[in-house]
Amino acid sequence: MRQILNWFFRSRETGAITIAQWPNLVLWTVITAGILLWIWPSAGGPSIALTVVFKGGLLVWAADEIVRGVNPWRRCLGTAVGTYVTATLLP
Repeated sequence: MRQILNWFFRSRETGAITIAQWPNLVLWTVITAGILLWIWPSAGGPSIALTVVFKGGLLVWAADEIVRGVNPWRRCLGTAVGTYVTATLLP
């Protein structure tokens, strides 16, 4: 069991256990759009634009994690987020 957890969470780049990382530019954009949506939940054009930035940014971040994630945990996290955002886009 220890070997499986070690394989799942160990960074392939540094060898350290990596569960979370500092946000990259795309994720900072998503965080900013999410905060603005929370503060300014109108039904107009700015809200639609912020929602597009928020969900689009999450999809870009998820794709980046799937392709370049440092360990299987990060790749699974990207897959889960991408699946969730895609499911919320479908009617």
